[in-house]
Amino acid sequence: MFLDITASDYDNFGQIYNDSWGLPYCQKILPILEELLLQHLSPRAHILDLGCGTGQVVQQLLIKGYQVTGLDASEGMLRYARQNAPDGQFILGDARLLKLPTTFDAVVSTNAVLNHFLNLEELTGIFHNVYETLKEEGLFVFDMDMEEYYQSQRWQGAVVQGDIRDEYAWAFRGNYSPENKIGQYQMTLFQLVEKTWRRSDSSWKVKAYTREEIQLALKSAGFVEISIGKTNSKLETPLNAGTIFFVARKSSKK
Repeated sequence: MFLDITASDYDNFGQIYNDSWGLPYCQKILPILEELLLQHLSPRAHILDLGCGTGQVVQQLLIKGYQVTGLDASEGMLRYARQNAPDGQFILGDARLLKLPTTFDAVVSTNAVLNHFLNLEELTGIFHNVYETLKEEGLFVFDMDMEEYYQSQRWQGAVVQGDIRDEYAWAFRGNYSPENKIGQYQMTLFQLVEKTWRRSDSSWKVKAYTREEIQLALKSAGFVEISIGKTNSKLETPLNAGTIFFVARKSSKK
């Protein structure tokens, strides 16, 4: 994940994401990646998971026989990723500063990681960075939340998700401003530390981009065959309404 919060907040959120979201989301996303990406790759292809979070997707791709590198800006997230996918390669880094060798057959970025970059210039720069890491004709598959998602009831300020565990409890809410197309997550966390409950509050922002903005940014980075991904599967656990996948290919010099 690439969230605009402090390192300690990353650590706290990493535990919550690992315990509550990582595996269920992975189970939703794998059938989609299978149709949009994996069936087009050769065995042992090298995949970069951009914003890999706590590593559940990395682990499942490893099980399928791919070489996988996960990159995330949070050491707190990567601590869990290394536990969940001990055979994976992980890099602590920011997608905006991404400079890796041109060794990847594919790059994936899921769970609306790219919505956390709040201006089109940054997003376009990330697309350029991804393009440079891909081999010729390499594929870039990612999802983003559209404004439809942020206009849903869950983004009207009410607490929409939470959990209570022996050692911590948390609640999560979201607000969205259609004027500037910025959403804000707010999380309240209570942790049991030395028999005392301690409260901490975190917030971070996301940006809703249009399909046209995203497609034009991909084109300016050099990508071709840009499309909105469609699957044939009737998924038992579909993603949120308003979440869509984009598929793009690096051009060939031939």
